[in-house]
Amino acid sequence: MVQAPGEPTGLGGNVRELIIDSIRVGLRHYRRVVVLKEKDADRYITIWIGADVADAIALRLQDLAVPRPQSHDLMLTLIHELGGAVTRVSVTDLREDTFFATIHIQVDGRELEIDSRPSDAIALAVRADVPIFVADEVMERAGIVLDEDDDLDEDGGEEELPRPPTQEELEKLAVFRDFVSGLDLDDLGKAGQG
Repeated sequence: MVQAPGEPTGLGGNVRELIIDSIRVGLRHYRRVVVLKEKDADRYITIWIGADVADAIALRLQDLAVPRPQSHDLMLTLIHELGGAVTRVSVTDLREDTFFATIHIQVDGRELEIDSRPSDAIALAVRADVPIFVADEVMERAGIVLDEDDDLDEDGGEEELPRPPTQEELEKLAVFRDFVSGLDLDDLGKAGQG
């Protein structure tokens, strides 16, 4: 199928452009999540990704150089050396809590749609500096709206962050703080030696 460069198609309907809002670490299991924000609205999609791909995306977003090419750098170099150009990536589907994506490559006057994990597609998109799209249907099913005070837990929902202790709680802990500060730690481990 031949498409005009940058024209989002192949998603079965309307699409929305996404931007990378952040990469976060889940508090319970230290899993990584990429948070994508709808470009012209306040809806988000969270996609769980592996630590290696999270690092690959973060390195590029922070414009940090690495001594050797990473896998996504290699993919982009191969595409360019074979006469192609990445035009965009698309999050195309959500089935059984698994997102699906496509990498769109323009080569020899035609457009190739390559099946991909969303994390790899996003890592390639940040290197090629191309837009990320999502199918309307996927955004309708997976998009969430966050209040300013919300945070995300590992299920893509909200997790309440620990609150600072109250003055009353600090006063109750003062006894323990005084006890610990009065300990002579220089003799720690020397008891019983003689």
